[in-house]
Amino acid sequence: MAIWLTENSKIIVQGITGSEGSKHTRRMLKAGAKVVGGTNPRKAGTTVDFDGVELPVFATVGEAMAATGADVTVIFVPPAGTKAAVLEAIDAEIPLAVVITEGVPVHDTTEFWAHAVAKGGKTRIIGPNCPGIASPGASNAGIIPADITSAGRIGLVSKSGTLTYQLMYELRDIGFSTAVGIGGDPVIGTTHIDALEAFQADPDTDAIVMIGEIGGDAEERAAAYIEQHVTKPVVAYVAGFTAPEGKTMGHAGAIVSGSAGTAQAKKEALEKVGVRVGKTPSETARLMREVMRSR
Repeated sequence: MAIWLTENSKIIVQGITGSEGSKHTRRMLKAGAKVVGGTNPRKAGTTVDFDGVELPVFATVGEAMAATGADVTVIFVPPAGTKAAVLEAIDAEIPLAVVITEGVPVHDTTEFWAHAVAKGGKTRIIGPNCPGIASPGASNAGIIPADITSAGRIGLVSKSGTLTYQLMYELRDIGFSTAVGIGGDPVIGTTHIDALEAFQADPDTDAIVMIGEIGGDAEERAAAYIEQHVTKPVVAYVAGFTAPEGKTMGHAGAIVSGSAGTAQAKKEALEKVGVRVGKTPSETARLMREVMRSR
């Protein structure tokens, strides 16, 4: 069992013929993901060979879905074309769109997010500026390495790609149901709360790791949600305890103003509702080990 991405998910890649799209299509196939085709309007009707696997290229997401039954798209399109690519996926009503692209203008993200809402929320957007989603042993949609962890019963939701990988590796012997990298931009399609809700409902997820960072109030809002709705144990890490005030650090959303958005404020909000918070990724992994041993 996994959330949003399962062994039955059929994936297409928007931008499959580009350097990043083709590289990660090959990697996803090696991970066992069911990649069934891709899109590039200029190369529609052709095929691309991935080590003996011939994948068809379509003009649009709608055509790809009709021909292959795809229910997931992974978007490797340059920033200038990302809005159009996501809008196309939403209009085709594909259930899951994973937007890997970094540097998407926030205005563009707000437009396609609002369009998804206006269309009735038929398409879940993960990202942009994210590593994607992986359900170890089942499927992999994005750029999360497939060989750093095993299948297990921990759910992970993270703003940071590299910290996602580190926690997955440190807890590789216990394993994960699904790891979701939601991205660190100021506007994103899927939030900590969305993932917490899904993990809470997943019978094969026993505990949750939540990785946040300085800036904004997403972690505080997640803490309020956990207090009201989450009964499974949650362990968290907040990146940025040593970040200087008023300086943008890493992600576009990671900026501290006064006391709002600091790692300490987030840590306190989470601990107040019973979440154990590590000061380092390794300490966070140790806390999760303690949780899993006690179950």
